[in-house]
Amino acid sequence: MVRVVEQVGTVGALHGLDPFAGDEPVVPAVWWCRPTDDAIVLGSRQRDDLVDDDACRRSGLSIVRRRSGGGAVIVRRTAVVWVDVVLPVGIAPDDVRGSMVWIGERWRDVMGPVVAAPLTVHRGGMQDSAWSDLVCFAGVGPGEVLVGPDKLVGLSQRRTRRGIRLQGLVYGVRVADEYPAVLRGPLPAAAPGGQAWQPGLDGGVIAAALAERITAERVTAKRVTAKRVTAKRVT
Repeated sequence: MVRVVEQVGTVGALHGLDPFAGDEPVVPAVWWCRPTDDAIVLGSRQRDDLVDDDACRRSGLSIVRRRSGGGAVIVRRTAVVWVDVVLPVGIAPDDVRGSMVWIGERWRDVMGPVVAAPLTVHRGGMQDSAWSDLVCFAGVGPGEVLVGPDKLVGLSQRRTRRGIRLQGLVYGVRVADEYPAVLRGPLPAAAPGGQAWQPGLDGGVIAAALAERITAERVTAKRVTAKRVTAKRVT
């Protein structure tokens, strides 16, 4: 069974959680992450001087860095549903693109009933825009869930020898217009686009649905394996 774990803390603390620390086995889990503050989160390879400290302070944003790559992400506690899937090796595909598409398909299945528009999972390579090196939602990567051309579910991942943390974020409001005010120039002339949003989402419900979906798949896979083993023994 894949359990749901409610994680509450600052954006920095939530990004700093390490399910792979220590010697205990990695337990499959879906983390419902509930931030207690607002922040702009830089990707692991972005420069520290990308953000304007004073502008962030005026906007009520702390500055955080995550271990996974990609562009900056504004996290406002009242505006996001943040759900991460933590798995040991052997459940998700054992490659970067495959695991992203795998989790994207499960996000699509969970979000489909609550979004009044067709959803697609991007299976191609990275699609860049003028803003994509700066802002996560301005580009599209493998596995991310789209409404038309716009990104609804943004994904990133952290991989270790012991397992994988697949991070997912959905906005309940538009935040794209906030980025030009808190990033240092020179910036593209046009405002960043590409962000879809879905009001009224319940993070706990989304987390439970993802956990149920992955659990059901694991049960089915074990039954199929057991049948194959039994058939082999009989023959």
